[in-house]
Amino acid sequence: MENLKLNTKNLSAIGERIAIPKYSRSDIKTGIVHVGIGGFHRAHEAFYTDQLLQDESVKDWGICGVALLDFDTKIYNTLKEQDGLYTLIVKELDGTHTKRVIGAITECLFAPENPTTVIEKMASPEVKIITLTITEGGYNYNEATKQFDFTNPLITHDLEHPNTPKTVFGYLTQALKLRQERKLKGVTIQSCDNIQGNGHMTQNMLLSYVSKAEPSLIDWINENVSFPNAMVDRITPVTTAEDIAHLKDTSGINDAWPVVCEPFKQWVIEDHFIAGRPAWENVGAQFVEDVVPYEKMKLSLLNAGHSVLGILGALMGYNTIDEAVNNPNIRLFLKHYMDEEVTPTLGDLEGVDLDAYKKSLLERFGNINIKDQIDRICSETSAKYPIFILPTIQSQLENNGAIQLAAFVTAAWAIYSLGTNENGDTLNIKDVLKKELSEKAKEAKQNPIAFLDMESVFGSLKQNQLFSEMFKKAYETIENKGIEKSIIEINSNY
Repeated sequence: MENLKLNTKNLSAIGERIAIPKYSRSDIKTGIVHVGIGGFHRAHEAFYTDQLLQDESVKDWGICGVALLDFDTKIYNTLKEQDGLYTLIVKELDGTHTKRVIGAITECLFAPENPTTVIEKMASPEVKIITLTITEGGYNYNEATKQFDFTNPLITHDLEHPNTPKTVFGYLTQALKLRQERKLKGVTIQSCDNIQGNGHMTQNMLLSYVSKAEPSLIDWINENVSFPNAMVDRITPVTTAEDIAHLKDTSGINDAWPVVCEPFKQWVIEDHFIAGRPAWENVGAQFVEDVVPYEKMKLSLLNAGHSVLGILGALMGYNTIDEAVNNPNIRLFLKHYMDEEVTPTLGDLEGVDLDAYKKSLLERFGNINIKDQIDRICSETSAKYPIFILPTIQSQLENNGAIQLAAFVTAAWAIYSLGTNENGDTLNIKDVLKKELSEKAKEAKQNPIAFLDMESVFGSLKQNQLFSEMFKKAYETIENKGIEKSIIEINSNY
C-alpha cells in the first residue's frame, strides 16, 4: 500500500481508505477563530464543527486556528504543511480504531510570527465567535487574591507594547478595539477550558486587563460581547510515535500529528451568542440556560478524578491512567473520594443519574486502549488543584463534611513534588511553579504544613486547623508506610 502524505492534494485518494470531509473546504467561510490548536480542540470543537459542515447548506463556520505561543511552532508547522487537515483516531473500548480526516480548520495563523494578522482576523466582520483552549493557567487568575495577575511579565509586555501582544488578553483587546473603531458588530468569546464558570472567568479576566489597557473599551464590551459558559469533555491523551506509526502501517497515511481520543464526548453550552452560532446541537452538543450543574459535576469528578489517579499512580510507578485505576486499591480510593467527599457538594442535579455517571468515569479511566500518560495528567497541577480539588475541600469544610481523602491526595502531591516515586525513579514534573513546589516539598520533610504556604494554590487552607491536621497525618503516614499501604489503610475506614 502506497503511503500518502495527508494534504488537500491527496485527500481524495485517502478517502478510499478512511472517512474524509464530504464538503468543499474551499467554499467554507471562516466564522470562528480558535486560540490553542492542541489535541483537545481538535478532538472536540473542531470535530463537532466538522460533523456540522457535512451538511452542504452550512458554509459560514470554518475555523481559523491560532497558535499563540512560541511553544506552538511544531503544531502550527504541521497543520500548515497538511493544509489544516489531521486524522482523528477514536480508540474504541473493544480495541478497534475509528479513523477520519477532520477538515474544519480551514486557516492557520502563527501569532508570534505576525501578531497584526491575528488581530485583524479576530476583528474580521465574518468572524462571529472566538473560542479558547488556553489551559487552566492561561487565564492569569491568582487564587490567593482572586484577581487578575498584573505582575505577570507577559502582561506587563502587552500593556507596554499593545500592537505586539504575547497573551490572549492583549490580542482580544486590540481586536475588540478595532471592532469598536470600525463600528462592526460584536462577537462571542467562548472558553472551552476546564474551569467552572469559564465564560464568567474569561469575561472577568479580560475586563480586568482592559481596565488598564483600554479603559474606554469596557462599555462597548459589556454591550457587544457575550461570554457563554460551557462544559467540555473528551479524554484526549498525548499522541505518541506509536500512534503515528500505527496509522501509517494500517492505512498508509503519513500524518505528522494525528489526534487520539476516547469515544465519549460531551459539550454543554449556555445559549448566549450575541452574533449567531453554529447549530452544534444538530451534531450532539447540548444548549442550556445554566451550565453550572454540569460543569461542577464534571470538574469535581472527572478532572479531579484524573488528578487523584495521576498523583497516586505516579508515586506507585505507573505510567498511564488505566494502569492506575485498574489497581483495585487506587480504584476503591477514587470511588470513596467521589462518593463521600465530592457527591455531597453537588446538590440536586436534575435529570442526571449521578451514580451512572461515576460508574462511567471508572470505565473511561480504565480504557486500556487510551493509555493516557500520567505525565500529562499531572502537568500544571498547581493550576488544576485550585479548580478541580480545592472547591470540594472548601465546600466540605463549610458544611462540616469529610475531607480526609482530599487531604491525603494533597499530602501525596507534596511527596510527588520531591521529584521521585517510591521506586526511586525521577518524575517528569511539568509545572510553571515547579521550582516553588520543589522548595516547599523539601521544607515539608521537616514541617509538612509548609507545603500549604503557597496561597496562589491553596488559598487559606493552611489556616484551617482540621485540614492542616489531616494533611499532616496523611503526609506522615505515606512517609512511614508508603503510598499503597497508606491507601489500603485509609480505604479500610469506609
